[in-house]
This record gives sequence, C-alpha cells and structure tokens, in this order.
Amino acid sequence: MRSNLPRVTALTLIAVGAVGLGGCASKGFVRDQIATVNQRIDGLDGRLRTVEGTSGQALTQAQAAAAQAQQNSQRIDQLGTRVDASEQQMQQLQQQRARRPRG
Repeated sequence: MRSNLPRVTALTLIAVGAVGLGGCASKGFVRDQIATVNQRIDGLDGRLRTVEGTSGQALTQAQAAAAQAQQNSQRIDQLGTRVDASEQQMQQLQQQRARRPRG
C-alpha cells in the first residue's frame, strides 16, 4: 500500500500558501488607504493650526488683561492711600473746629 503522505503534505502546503498569500495587499490598495488617511491627517492638521492661532491670540489678550489689572490694582492702592490721608485731614479739621470757642 502506498502512503498518501506526500500528496497530503503537498496539498497542505498549497492550501497554506494560498491562504497566506491571499492576505497580502497590493501596492495600489495600500496607496489608496494611505492616501485616505493622509487626507484626514491634513484636515486635522489644518484644524490644529487654526486652534493654535486662536489660543495664541487668547493668551496674548489674557496677558494684556492681567497687566492692565495689575496697573489698576496699583492705582486703586494709590487712591486708597490718598483717601485715607484726606479722611485724616478732615478729622483733624473737625477736631480743631470743635476745640475753637464759638464766639
């Protein structure tokens, strides 16, 4: 009796080769898929650049507002000092008037 082992082995190798090679993608398919992905990446890159520009403008405005707020705070402190000095002068004048005899 002859063994069917060589024939089975040959058929197995052919089946494995067909399945293995059938899964390979052609260069054209890969290029098409990469082109689609690249288009999406380009779109996202454009949107990212827009967001970066907007955030840069917002940062510049926020820094300017912080500087203005600091200047305003300093002016308020100066005005508070002046108001305190004026109140003290008014109190002194009122005390002097109260001490003077009316006459």
